Amino acid sequence: MIVSDMHTHSTFSTDGRAPLDEMISTGKSLGLKYYGVSEHFDLDEYSIKLYGTIDEAAYFLRARELQQILNDGDFTFIAGGEFNYVTDEEVFEKFHRINELYKPDFAVNSIHIVDGEECFRREYFSGKSKAYAYSRYLEQVLKSVDAPYKFDIIGHLGYVSRNAPYDDPMIYYEEFSDLYDAILKRIIDRNIILEVNSQSRGAGCDFLPNVDVLSRYYELGGRTISFGSDAHFPSRVAEKRDVVCAALKKIGFTHITVPNKGERIKVPLASCGE
Repeated sequence: MIVSDMHTHSTFSTDGRAPLDEMISTGKSLGLKYYGVSEHFDLDEYSIKLYGTIDEAAYFLRARELQQILNDGDFTFIAGGEFNYVTDEEVFEKFHRINELYKPDFAVNSIHIVDGEECFRREYFSGKSKAYAYSRYLEQVLKSVDAPYKFDIIGHLGYVSRNAPYDDPMIYYEEFSDLYDAILKRIIDRNIILEVNSQSRGAGCDFLPNVDVLSRYYELGGRTISFGSDAHFPSRVAEKRDVVCAALKKIGFTHITVPNKGERIKVPLASCGE
């Protein structure tokens, strides 16, 4: 069993469905030892128009209050953010400011926007072949690994496939091996954590990235991974953690890595799938 979930959201994110207190208490009730909240930080103009924006000060104030109340030897709530990467110097500066001002305990760096469009929305795929739409996404992911601000995790690699209109939406390693290798090698070189995200509805697989990509990451020497459910409401917290655990152990992984205030905590993968 995996005892951490480092990618969740509450109503501080504009698409969250439950208050922060409820999301955290759900994680604790499920026996998680480490519970991470990575509220959305969408700071480019397009994303703000699409989703709105977070009240940064209110979020971190409440998060720090709850950490004082809840954190003990058995449970740790870790307050972070999901940074929506776009290639924009002004946005880079905004993320740097957030890191300096609020000092998030960790950050997930994610791609949602490709060529000025949200790549979850069907409009992104209009007139594009699967090869082109996915290649453009992966090229943006590669750029994001070298983002000039502090972050810990590369989030939901393969996100573009979640709502893709193709008959087979799966994003296979073998079809994009050069791009995947470039991404995975750069993640390893920069000592970034690769997230395994269990929100994969519509993507044709159980989690993102899929087993073929994770196997290649391991083959290249990658050992640093985190688990995130991407839960926006309580019933999805830690979803499919046993499925992910069994798959990771079969590949050869022995632990999950939890980032917290610059520290890397190695949490063994407990017995599962045996």
